[in-house]
Amino acid sequence: MTEGLGLPGSREELRDATCVMTPAGLQANAELERRRAIVLVLNAASYALLLLLAATVLGAGGWTDVGWVMFVCFAIGTPWTVLGFWNAMIGLWLLHGGRDVRAEVAPFMAAGDTPVPLKARVAIAMTVRNEDPGRAMVRLKTVKASLDATGEGAAFSYFLLSDTDRSEIAALEDAAVGEWKAAVGDGDPVVYRRRLVNTGFKSGNLRAFCENEGRGFELMVPLDADSLMSGPTIVKLTRMMDAYPRLGIVQSLVVGIPSNSAFARIFQFGMRLGMRTYTMGQAWWTGDCGPFWGHNALVRIAPFRDDCSLPMIKGAPPFGGHVLSHDQVEATLMRRAGYEVRVVPLEGGSWEENPPTMLDFLARDARWCQGNLQYVRLLDMPGLLPMSRFQLVWAIAMFAGLPAWTLTIALLPWAAWHFQAVPEFPVGLAKGLYVVFLLMYLSPKIAGLIDAALTKGEVARFGGALRFGTSVAIELVFSFLQGAVSTMRTTIFMVGLLLGKSVVWGTQSREAYGVSWQSAASELWLQTLFGVAVWGALWVASPATLLWSLPLTAGYLLAVPVCVVTADPRVGAWMKRRGIAGVPEDFDLPDEIRAVTGF
Repeated sequence: MTEGLGLPGSREELRDATCVMTPAGLQANAELERRRAIVLVLNAASYALLLLLAATVLGAGGWTDVGWVMFVCFAIGTPWTVLGFWNAMIGLWLLHGGRDVRAEVAPFMAAGDTPVPLKARVAIAMTVRNEDPGRAMVRLKTVKASLDATGEGAAFSYFLLSDTDRSEIAALEDAAVGEWKAAVGDGDPVVYRRRLVNTGFKSGNLRAFCENEGRGFELMVPLDADSLMSGPTIVKLTRMMDAYPRLGIVQSLVVGIPSNSAFARIFQFGMRLGMRTYTMGQAWWTGDCGPFWGHNALVRIAPFRDDCSLPMIKGAPPFGGHVLSHDQVEATLMRRAGYEVRVVPLEGGSWEENPPTMLDFLARDARWCQGNLQYVRLLDMPGLLPMSRFQLVWAIAMFAGLPAWTLTIALLPWAAWHFQAVPEFPVGLAKGLYVVFLLMYLSPKIAGLIDAALTKGEVARFGGALRFGTSVAIELVFSFLQGAVSTMRTTIFMVGLLLGKSVVWGTQSREAYGVSWQSAASELWLQTLFGVAVWGALWVASPATLLWSLPLTAGYLLAVPVCVVTADPRVGAWMKRRGIAGVPEDFDLPDEIRAVTGF
C-alpha cells in the first residue's frame, strides 16, 4: 500500500507498529518530527549567532539605553528573516539536490496524475462583495469552460455567493447569472445567492454556504473575485482529495496574472521568483500542517462545516469580534479535527491579481496586519497541535517585528554619532553583520534566482536572459523601496490599533490606474518626513553611515515618486510591451488568462 507514495524509511520500518502515520497515511510522523527538529536547530543556532554579533556591536564601549533598545528591536525583528532564509535554502537543496521532491515533500500529488474518473461532487464557490459583476462572472465562466474541456465537467457546480450591500450592483449580479443560466440551459448547475447581512465577512459567507447549499457536495473550491484556476489543475486537486479521504485542504500555489500595472508587475515578478524555493522548503517540514490562503484550494466541506467554525474573539474591535484573517485559523482547526492540510509546492494553473498600486498594497497589508494580530487571542484555543499553534505565532511575527525595524532606523543617527566616539568599536564586524543580514533578507529572491538559472529553460520562460536580468535588477531596488514604505505604514497602523482604530474591509481595486502626486503625498507624507529627518540626522552624524543605510532608508524619502511612477499606466504599458518584470504567463499566455484579460 505504501509503494509509490514517497514514504520515508524502509518497508520494514513502515510495517513496524511504532511507525505512526499522518492522518492520510502519507508520511511517518517521526520523519516530520525529525525535519522539524532540524529546522528548529538551524534557526535557533543562526538566531543565537546573529544576536551574539549584534550584542558585540551594540555593546561596544559599554551598554547604553539606546543600545539596549536597538538590541531588543533586532531580536524582535530578526526571526522572520532567519526562517525565510532557511526555508529558501532547504527549498533550493530539495529542488537541485538530485531528490524526488514530489515524493519527499508532496507525496499526495502523484494521485493527481492518475487518470481515473472523479468520485466527489465539487462546488466552485466564488465570493463577491460590491465587485464588478461582469468581471467576476467572466472568471467563473472561464473556470467552467476549462473544466468542461477536461471531460469531467459533470462533477462540478457553480455558485456566486454575494455579500453585496449596494442594490444597483446586486441587480447586475442577479442579471448576469440569469443571462448565463439562460444561455446554458436550466439543467446547468449555476446558482446565485445573496446574503443581506455581511455577518462574518467572507468566512461567514462561505460558512453559510457550507451549512446550506454546500451540504450536497463533498468538496468545494473557494474563489475570490480576482481568482482564476484552470480545469486540469482543479481536476488534479480533486483526484488527490478523492485518493486520500483524510486530506482536508489542498492549497494550490497561487501566482499573479499578467498585469498592465507597473507596481503589480514588479511585485509579482519578485514573488514568483522566490516563492517556489520558499514554499518547497516550508512544505518539507510543515508537512500535514500546511497553509491555507482562503482561495484557490480544494476544501473538504463536511469537516470544514462541522469542525472549522471560527470563534468569536472576546472584546471589541480592533482585536476582538469576528476573525478577520480567517484562513490560517481554519487550517489549524481542520488539522485539529484529524485532517491534513497540504500545499502543492509547485506552481501551475492557479492565479490571482495583485494590488495595482502602492496605496492598494498598503491597504491590503493593513487588513492582513489587523487580522493576524487577532491571533494573539486565539493561541490558547484547546486541542491545537504544536505545529498549528506555531503557525499562528508565525503569522503574528510577520507584522509584530515591523515597528521594531522602524524604531531601529529612527535610532540609527544616534548610534552612528555615538559609536564614532568609541575607539574599540568593531567597524568591520558591524559592516559584516549588516551585509549578512541583507543577504538573509534577500535569500528567497537569491534562491529563486539560482533556481531559475539551474532549471533548464526557466530563464527563457521569463523572457530570456536580458529581460530576466533587467527585471531582477528593477525588482531588487523596488523591494527595498517598497519595504521601507510598508514597514513605516504598518507601524503607523499598529499604533492606531492600540488607540482603538479598526480597518475597514472594503472593495479592493483590481484594474491599473494612475495615482496623482497630491494623492500620493497625502497618504505618504509621514514616510517622507521621516526620511528627511533620518537622512538629515545621518548626514550630520556620519555621511558614511548614510550611504550604507540607503537600501533601508531610501524608500522613505522616495515614497511619493515611487508610488506615482509605479502606478502610472504609461509606465506599466511600456514595461508590458518590452516584457519587463514579466512572469512566464506573459510570454506563454494560457487560454484561461486570455479569456479573462483579452491580452
